[in-house]
Amino acid sequence: MSQRPDLKQRRAVLEHEWSRWVPRLGVPGARPGGTAALRHEVTESWARSLGSVDPGRDSAPVTDGGRVHQRWTSSPLYRPVSALAGELHSIAEDAGFVTAVTDEAGTILWTCGGPTMRRRAEQVNFAPGGRWDEQAMGTNALSLALRTGRPSSVFSAEHLVSALHGWVCYCAPVHGRDGRVLGVLDLSTTWDRSHPLAMSTVRTLVSTIEARLTTEVPRPGRLRLTCLGSEQAVQEGEPLPLRPRQLEILTLLALEPEGFSPERLRAALYGDRPVTSSTFKAEISHLRRALGGAISPRHYALTAPVSCDAADVLRALEQGDTDTALRHWGGPLLPRSEAPGIEEWRTRLEVAVREAVLASTRAEHALRYGERAPYDTEVHEHALRLLGPDDTRRAIARGRLTASLRD
Repeated sequence: MSQRPDLKQRRAVLEHEWSRWVPRLGVPGARPGGTAALRHEVTESWARSLGSVDPGRDSAPVTDGGRVHQRWTSSPLYRPVSALAGELHSIAEDAGFVTAVTDEAGTILWTCGGPTMRRRAEQVNFAPGGRWDEQAMGTNALSLALRTGRPSSVFSAEHLVSALHGWVCYCAPVHGRDGRVLGVLDLSTTWDRSHPLAMSTVRTLVSTIEARLTTEVPRPGRLRLTCLGSEQAVQEGEPLPLRPRQLEILTLLALEPEGFSPERLRAALYGDRPVTSSTFKAEISHLRRALGGAISPRHYALTAPVSCDAADVLRALEQGDTDTALRHWGGPLLPRSEAPGIEEWRTRLEVAVREAVLASTRAEHALRYGERAPYDTEVHEHALRLLGPDDTRRAIARGRLTASLRD
């Protein structure tokens, strides 16, 4: 059986590709004599990406069939970016760039630019709905900025995917008031149009967006639901007092945006328990009033955006982004609930996250998940298999494994 090449072998392959493809003039980081140095973060990203991304693919995969308008208008970046739209259009058109804004998972939500550059960008699906996380498109500036939380640029053949070797991209992450990365702002163009001021322009624009975020009052009705490991709904920055049953209803509606018939929602909440129709309808009415009327009648569904940590985990897993899924993973879904629909979703989420961790080749995933799963012997064994013999974190994994076997 052939063995997978180690990182040293992979680096040699990557540098060979780099020397074949990259233009020799004007390359960032070029050595004297015209030979270009391949950066460490690029080789590391290539090594991570090669297991999931075909360098010969011709475009980015699509999220939700490209229908991301609702996600964009409910994004915290929508208002500050819209306020700068005129300036962003002007910069993109005058300098021959395409401007893009993504969500925290790397899906493009909005773009602008001149018609020629936008047509070129659309050929590789650098357009709303396109997925540009590392799992989907390998090494690119957007995925590096999301992963590191720092500004990033990727030039020509530094991209893993060959179809992007004609491009250069400059981007920076946008941080919210709580320090969380909300997405990235990117300026992209063909490599021959690269400009030393592009990165400073991106940084300045991101600083302006972040300043607007810190002064902006949250929109009425904007609600954040935390239901993994804990139970809390926050609206306009203030806790929303909801009874346990109402939190169950809100969680189910957030996880299934297509909504429920009354009969199906009642079964998901009560199962075979003899609960009167008036009791069930009263719970819906109380929650509807608390949300300012944001539940449709007859067929129950949310009519206003609600962000939810469990939905964030699901979306990340669908995109193959175990990193983001584990960032949002706080533990079991509504751990005190005995509602049949919640119990079903709890099992589905736990199985999906655990399987993603066991399928991952990154030890930090097993270590992070193992913090919340102290009795999961298989996860601790998986962490030990992935950790190198000199990795000091082996002591953590071994200690957890010993404790799980003892119990």
